Amino acid sequence: MRKFLRGNLLLFSILITSQIVKAQQSYSLREAVDYAVKNHTSIKNAQIDILTAEARVSELKGIGLPQVNGNFGYTNNLIIQKVFIPAKTFDPSAKEGDVIAAEFGVANSGQAGVNLNQILFDGSYLLGLKAADVYKELSKKSLVQSKQQAAESVTKTYYAILVNDERIKLFSLNVGRLDSLLRDTKALNAQGFVEKIDVQRLEVQLNNLKIETKNVNRLQDLTYNLLKFQMGKKIEEEIVLTDKLADIKLSEVLPEKPQDFKYANRIEYSILETQNRLAELDLKNQKVGYLPRVMLNGSYSYSAGRPKFSDLVTKPWFNAATLGLSIQVPIFDGFQRKYRIVQAQNSLQKIKNTFELYENTIDLQTKQGHITLKNAYETLQEQKSNMELAKEVVRVSKIKYQQGVGSNLEVVNAEIAYKESQINYFTTFYDALVAKVDLDKALGRLYSE
Repeated sequence: MRKFLRGNLLLFSILITSQIVKAQQSYSLREAVDYAVKNHTSIKNAQIDILTAEARVSELKGIGLPQVNGNFGYTNNLIIQKVFIPAKTFDPSAKEGDVIAAEFGVANSGQAGVNLNQILFDGSYLLGLKAADVYKELSKKSLVQSKQQAAESVTKTYYAILVNDERIKLFSLNVGRLDSLLRDTKALNAQGFVEKIDVQRLEVQLNNLKIETKNVNRLQDLTYNLLKFQMGKKIEEEIVLTDKLADIKLSEVLPEKPQDFKYANRIEYSILETQNRLAELDLKNQKVGYLPRVMLNGSYSYSAGRPKFSDLVTKPWFNAATLGLSIQVPIFDGFQRKYRIVQAQNSLQKIKNTFELYENTIDLQTKQGHITLKNAYETLQEQKSNMELAKEVVRVSKIKYQQGVGSNLEVVNAEIAYKESQINYFTTFYDALVAKVDLDKALGRLYSE
C-alpha cells in the first residue's frame, strides 16, 4: 500500500513539475525580440497594412482593364405622352393650322445589353500604377520600422530585468550580512561590550535595506509585466529569461563607425526616400493632367416595345451595337491644376529639406552614441573598482569593530557606502547597455531578420 501511494505521489509530482515547466516559457534576448516582432499588435497591424497596399495596387491595375457592365430595364408607360403634329402630315385635306395629338410609344418597353469602356491613354493612370508600387514599398518599410521599435523596447527592458536580478542578489547578500552582524552586535550588547545605540543603528540600516529589497522585487515584477506587454504576451503568462548579465562583455561592443555606413541604413531615412519618390510622382501626376485622355467605348443591346406585356416575351427583340472613341482635352480649369502643381512642388521641396535635417540628426546620434557608450564603459570600470574598494572597507571596519578598535558607526557608514557603490555600478551597467542599444539604432543595425 505504501509503495502504491509513494508511486502515485511521485507520478503526481512529475506531472505538476512538467506543468510548471510547460507554463513557464524561456527566452533569450534574441528569442524575446523575435517573439515580439511576430506577435505584437503593432507588428500585426503593419503586416495587414502591407496586404491592404497589395490589394490597392491590384485595384488600380484593374482600372486599366476593360470595364464591362450589363444592364436590363423594363418600363411601363402608364400614360403615353402625346406629341402634337400638323394634321396635314397624315391628311392633306385637313385645314391649315389643325394639329393632331398622336401617341408615340407603346405601353411596355424593355432593353438589355452590355457596355464596354477601355482606357487607351491616361497619364494619371500610368503614374498611379507607379505610385501604387511605391506605396506598397512604403508599407513594407513601415513594417521594418515597427519591428525595430519593438526590438528596441524589448531589448532595453530585457537588460533592465537582468540588471535588477543582480541587484536583488546583492540586496539579499547585504541583508544576510547585516543580519549576521546585528546578531553579533546584540550578543556583544548583552555582554555589555557595546552600547544599545550600536544595535539600533544596525536595526535601522537592516530595516531600510529590507524595504529597498521589497521595492526592487516589486519593480522587477512590474518590469517583467512590461516585457511581456512589449512582446505581445498576456500579462498572466510566466516567462523565464535565459541570458545572464555576466555573459555580456561590454569591452567587445565598443565599435568604431563603419566605413560603409550609409544614411539609408536608418529605416527613417529610407522611409523618407520613399516618401520623396511619392512626392515626385504626385508632381508628375499633376503635370500630365494637361494631356488628353483617350477612351474606347462600345455597347451591344437588345430592345423591344409592345402594347401588351406578354408580347415582350413572345415577340422578337431588336439588336443594336455601337463602337466609339472619345478624347477628352483639358482646355481651361480656372487655373486649378496650376496651383495643385505649386502645392506638389512645395511638398516635394519640404521633403528634400528634411533630408539634410535627417543626415545631421543621424551624424549627431552616431557621434553621441559612440561617446556615451565609451564614457559609460569607462565609468563602469571605475564603479567596479569603487565597489571592490567599498567591500574591502566594510571587511576592515568589521574586523576593527570586532577587535574593539573601531566604532559601530564606522561599520554602518561603510555598509551604506558599499550599498551605494553597488547601486552606482549596476545603474552605470544599465546605462552602458542602453547606450549600446542607442548606438546600434543610430547605425541602423538594431534589428535585422
